[in-house]
Amino acid sequence: MKPQPSNSTPPGYHGRCLRVDVGTGRATHIELPADVLRRFLGGSGLGTWLLLREGAAIIDPLAADAPLAFVFSPLVGSPLTTSAKFAVVSKSPLTQRINDSLASSTFAIAGKKTGCDAIVITGRAEQLSVLVIDDGGVRLESAAELAGQTCGDTELRLRERFGSDLSFAVIGPAGERQVRYATISHDGRHAGRGGSGAVLGAKNIKAIAVRGTQRCDWAFTGKLTAFAKELSARSFGPATAKYRELGTASNLLVFNRLHALPTRNFQSGSFEAAVQLAPETLTLAREKTRASCAACTIGCEHIYEVKKQGTVERGQSVRLEYENLFALGPLCAIDNPDVVLQASRLCDDLGLDTISTGGTIAFAMECVERGLLDEPWLRFGDGEALLRAIDLIGRREGLGDRLAEGSRRLAEGIGSNSIDFAAQVKGLELPGYEPRALQTMALGFAVGTRGADHNRSGAYEADFSDLVDRRRLTPAAARHAIETEDKAALMDSLILCKFLRGVFSDFYVEAAEMLRLVTGWNTTADELRMTAKRIVNAKKLFNIRAGWNAVEDTLPARLLECELADDSQAALSRQQLQAAVAAYNTGRGWSASGSIPAEHLATLGLADV
Repeated sequence: MKPQPSNSTPPGYHGRCLRVDVGTGRATHIELPADVLRRFLGGSGLGTWLLLREGAAIIDPLAADAPLAFVFSPLVGSPLTTSAKFAVVSKSPLTQRINDSLASSTFAIAGKKTGCDAIVITGRAEQLSVLVIDDGGVRLESAAELAGQTCGDTELRLRERFGSDLSFAVIGPAGERQVRYATISHDGRHAGRGGSGAVLGAKNIKAIAVRGTQRCDWAFTGKLTAFAKELSARSFGPATAKYRELGTASNLLVFNRLHALPTRNFQSGSFEAAVQLAPETLTLAREKTRASCAACTIGCEHIYEVKKQGTVERGQSVRLEYENLFALGPLCAIDNPDVVLQASRLCDDLGLDTISTGGTIAFAMECVERGLLDEPWLRFGDGEALLRAIDLIGRREGLGDRLAEGSRRLAEGIGSNSIDFAAQVKGLELPGYEPRALQTMALGFAVGTRGADHNRSGAYEADFSDLVDRRRLTPAAARHAIETEDKAALMDSLILCKFLRGVFSDFYVEAAEMLRLVTGWNTTADELRMTAKRIVNAKKLFNIRAGWNAVEDTLPARLLECELADDSQAALSRQQLQAAVAAYNTGRGWSASGSIPAEHLATLGLADV
């Protein structure tokens, strides 16, 4: 078909957003102008625009009127590999800053078929409910019988009740109890970080069910199909081989060798028992299967059987990722792989982000070790204590009620300068990259709008190259941090899997071609570079409106005052980080302290938001 006029809805889009107030049951469609779609695309970008439009930055994320957006993209439903993804965008109850969590599943495809490019939920239902969106029709049904049910059991019961032709996004007990890092689950996968599950739980919504028949056209169907076939073939090549063979956990031993594997609450960068937890070892000791996300040709998922006291629990298995392994293993000094797998499965059942769960528990373990927290049972290396703590968090009972608030709030309650060794940025617990051993990544963590995040900043790519000295941060590293952050913002808005990064010879050129074939826009690589910068700026603008200030763009004192115990060359000073942050801000066109000049917003096309 021919490209559409610029003032009409382009192929790949429906051109509207469904806004549902679950307190009143009122549903309305909001037009999404073509120029907004072109400027923000979908996923994280369009979600940020929607939140700015809703004024979410100044609303408590757990308040009834706080918006939560499920956002699709122009590529969803297309034949392009890894395109069956959606973003959940809200203000985070953990950080009070912008939060966008991405996930892959059939929910993205079914959700877009309801005839909208995004679903925005506001209000609070009178009782625990299921929000059903069926081909654009909206209704609320009671979920009273699902109260307290695990994520998996909730989906199973919903399929029995509504049928298997609907797709479901659900919360577990942690979301119902508004644990600040609760997830939204779908097909066993999670929109994990930042607590979107708590936002949905605060709305008394246990699940969202979607089904539809409304498909989008593509501008150049034949050429798009040919492009997709060629991209799929490349995605099954050497650039993604390690993910197929060992999964994301393949990085564990490499990180351990480089002293980049955070251990015992970031007290060291290597774990003596790392080989016991490595996928190379796990594969020899237990059954494993491989799987792929919806519409994906890479197949990085590695699903392991779960053993308890040496016996395989019937029907129990878990998807194992590097971050699960790190956060529930070395970070808490747990060397028993069975315990780590059990802990990961328990987090999945309860609907808990594994990074924040492990990070908060590891911090509490060190507080106990230092005599700052009177919970003598919670010790590093104690597997039973780890499992007990996770269960308490999910139920918000005893110490679990405090742990459910995250490490920053826990440190503020404990006092005694414990915030100095709470491994978080803006309230978001650090993922499994030791910042002193990977110092370009340290910069990426410090400036991240979502907080410390390895998915919104790929700065570690520079650390693993010959572009920088990974153990000596300089202002020159800012350029690499900006480049990888822009690239991630574009991938998260199109939306495509990050594991495709190595497949593209020139990502911006090929992304422009994909978008042209889908929408008919004559998009260029330079336009998409500007789009990526616009999206990063929009997120920063949200944070500024939410109360951000420059002192947030830093790392915990431990990481800036102490060299790594097992690598004396890995040391990062406060002055080094501050100089790099200032260079990053200047490189973004902001002031050195991080504020955004009005003329810069206008240049990026953000003056109207």
